[in-house]
Amino acid sequence: MARKVFIAATGMNCGKTTTSLSLMHRARKKYPRVGFVKPIGPKPIAYNGQIVDKDAVLMARYFNKLDDLHLMSPLVLKQGDTRRILEGEIDRELLIQQMFDAIAELDAKNDFLIIEGAGHTGVGSVLGCNNARIAKETDSTVLMVTGGGLGNVVDNAQMNMALFQKEKARVNAILVNKIIPAKREQTLKYLEIAFAAERIKVIGGFNYQPILANPTMRRIADLLDVELRATEEEAQRIVHTVQIGAASAQRVVEILEDSTLIVVNVSRDELLVTLANLYQLAEYRKKIAGIVIPGLGKISTITHKILVSSGVPYMLAGRTSSTVFEMIRDDVSKLTVQDTHKIDLITELADEQLDFDTIDALLE
Repeated sequence: MARKVFIAATGMNCGKTTTSLSLMHRARKKYPRVGFVKPIGPKPIAYNGQIVDKDAVLMARYFNKLDDLHLMSPLVLKQGDTRRILEGEIDRELLIQQMFDAIAELDAKNDFLIIEGAGHTGVGSVLGCNNARIAKETDSTVLMVTGGGLGNVVDNAQMNMALFQKEKARVNAILVNKIIPAKREQTLKYLEIAFAAERIKVIGGFNYQPILANPTMRRIADLLDVELRATEEEAQRIVHTVQIGAASAQRVVEILEDSTLIVVNVSRDELLVTLANLYQLAEYRKKIAGIVIPGLGKISTITHKILVSSGVPYMLAGRTSSTVFEMIRDDVSKLTVQDTHKIDLITELADEQLDFDTIDALLE
């Protein structure tokens, strides 16, 4: 039997996967056999002939666990599955049994097992098997991950804990991520007071890191479903600012910030040529992460040649500039196994900021 921690969250984008990856990294330094499972996978992808959750693929590939991938993602919800489950086309009890069988097998073969929930506590209720029930049935200690702040953390945590209490699953700790560094001590102090009555341990997670929150060039290309013309190193570059190149070329250049992605309509030849030329200068290469070129027209031959010869990363997007900007603005960057720069940073931060010993001590 493994020591089991169930990674829950008050909602999406709280840092569950970052937390799981960090725990996996730290646990492997203490325990010889460490496993991971995403019981319900809401983000299916095809990998090596299997349909599995993308987070399970990330963990399996990064930590060399591909032999266990079929166990790490035992139940994946594809489009239309909810309807088919409710209509009885899919046997929900069979799905649930397959999921618990996979968890049991990983439990038996590991010393430490990370079970990552999906979304908020109620996800999986359509199966009759939400996160809280999984935590209870697997006899796992729940670590609830939240975003930063104070009032919203308390409110959201209390709402989500109600379902764990209903299922009689134990929430032993709250891990607070995305903390404003200057307010870290104050935030954790008041959260400890807020949860003192429940005897829940409050643990400080990662400080807010723009480098983790912001997308890479590859992420943006995947989001827009277009080809990125860039080297592997450039594809991993993290975009800190997105700017629409609507002003004059001189003005656009004047307001460039560090690692800016510029959205430039295909008709703006003079701006595209200017940015391509500036990218070859060291001081501007730091500022220009790349260019997205929207528009329904065709890029001119000479402008295209200049872009290619300059080496500036770019992608052609057959959409309007406003649509491209809104898609990028509304996206929340998610980790992929290709984001090695981010993952390396996460493991470094885990060594510095994650109190693994305190979390491990809670797993009774």
